[in-house]
Amino acid sequence: MIEIQNVRKSFGSLEVLKGIDLAVQKGEVVTVIGGSGSGKSTLLTCINGLEKIDAGRILIDGTEVHAPATDLNRLRRKVGIVFQQWNAFPHLTVLENVMLAPRKVLGLAKAAAEEMAVKQLTHVGLADKLSVYPGRLSGGQQQRMAIARALAMSPEYMLFDEVTSALDPMLVGEVLDTLIMLAKEGMTMICVTHEMSFARDVSNRVAFFHQGVMAEIGPPEQIFGAPQHPETRKFLASVR
Repeated sequence: MIEIQNVRKSFGSLEVLKGIDLAVQKGEVVTVIGGSGSGKSTLLTCINGLEKIDAGRILIDGTEVHAPATDLNRLRRKVGIVFQQWNAFPHLTVLENVMLAPRKVLGLAKAAAEEMAVKQLTHVGLADKLSVYPGRLSGGQQQRMAIARALAMSPEYMLFDEVTSALDPMLVGEVLDTLIMLAKEGMTMICVTHEMSFARDVSNRVAFFHQGVMAEIGPPEQIFGAPQHPETRKFLASVR
């Protein structure tokens, strides 16, 4: 499980996480919603160890992410993260992009890395794009390639940071379908999203962030049907 205990994070004088507590169980899908600047994306980068925290603790299967003795590279093999921008290597094919981390980080032989890459690209519906360069893909296909790249590391947890926000609305559905597939397969996921229908239909729990605080968390039927916090009601009224 992922355990977040009283986590605080500031950038200069701006405190963006103000004592966040959250536990995510294996197989659970938690979506995080809220306005821009509410701390949602920062939380994901803190979970993955890409940002240091100022106070509190984050544990993944009992290992403290920010402890000095923690091998972050090893821990990140458990936790895949996909951002808004896919950051592919343009000079490598789709297959080569997905093979890279298993070869360099996991030390897999070329044949094993290729087998894993083909498996995950097929998994996300890109089996016919193996020899294509990323610049020839649509935005939705590029984002699915980024998901395959993360899955090729065989993570136990996946973090998704607004992975559809940079896409043309016509391409959002194909990426959301991939996330829905992963959820049905039992992947543990924390998804920062502006897609309210996805949060409503796929989540086990929805967390609403407001000004660095997790103002409310609960099952989607409660958050969307009977929100308790006035800021949750205000936010949902603005996005419907």
